[in-house]
Amino acid sequence: MKVEVCAYSLESCLNAQQAGADRVELCGGLGEGGTTPSAGLIAAVRENIQIDLYVMIRPRGGDFVYDESEMDVMRRDIDIAKSLGADGLVLGVSLPDGKVDVARTRELVQYAQPLGVTFHRAFDLTPDPFSALESVIETGCERILTSGQKPTAPQGAALLTELVKQANGRIEIMAGGGVSSASAAQLAAAGVNALHLTGKAFRPGRQTYFPAEISMAGEIPDERSVLFSDPERVAAVVRLVS
Repeated sequence: MKVEVCAYSLESCLNAQQAGADRVELCGGLGEGGTTPSAGLIAAVRENIQIDLYVMIRPRGGDFVYDESEMDVMRRDIDIAKSLGADGLVLGVSLPDGKVDVARTRELVQYAQPLGVTFHRAFDLTPDPFSALESVIETGCERILTSGQKPTAPQGAALLTELVKQANGRIEIMAGGGVSSASAAQLAAAGVNALHLTGKAFRPGRQTYFPAEISMAGEIPDERSVLFSDPERVAAVVRLVS
C-alpha cells in the first residue's frame, strides 16, 4: 500500500522521504487547508527528493467553485509545476451545489497530461459520494483523496470500503484525514489503495520574541467563505489619504 505525505516545507518532504513514504503532496497555505505552493518551493523540493512529487493546484482557500479567471490561474500553475518536474497534480472543481464539476475538472486533467491527477477532498463536500465517484472517474483522475465524508478517515471507514467496492479498480481510493499509526491497520482493512497523512508534530521556531497581541494570520475564513479585497473599503482609504 502506498503512503503519501502532505507537506508544506522542504524539511517535511525530506523527512517523508527518509521515513519511507512513496509520495509527497506539496502544498502552501496550511491555514487554508492547502493551496498551490510557490515555484521556489516546488523547485527546491524537486531538486532534493527522489520520491514522487504531486503538487496542489488550488488558487485560493474557501470553496472549490472557480470562475474563468481562477481557471486561468490554475492552468498557469499547472504549466509551472510541469516545468519544475512534478510527477503529478492534485486538484478538483465543484459546482455550486457541491457536485463535481465534471467539465472543468476534466479540462484541467487533460491540460495536465501526461501528469496524473488526484481529485482532492472537495470530494468530501459532495452530497452523494457514490454519484461523485462516478463523476470523478469521468474526469480522468487517477485517484480520490477522501476521509469517507467524515471529519477523519477512521470515522469514515465504512464508506471508504463501499467506495473501494464501487470503484472496482477503475480509480484508486486514498484515505486521508486523521491517519496515524493508530488507525493505519483499520484503514488498510477497509481496502483503500493508499494512505495520506501529514504526520504533524510541532517544534519551537527559531524566533524567540513574539508580541502576545499580534498575529500574522489575521482572520482565516472557513470553506463557506472566500477572502477578497473589497474595492469599496480600499477606495475609502484611498479617498481619505489622497
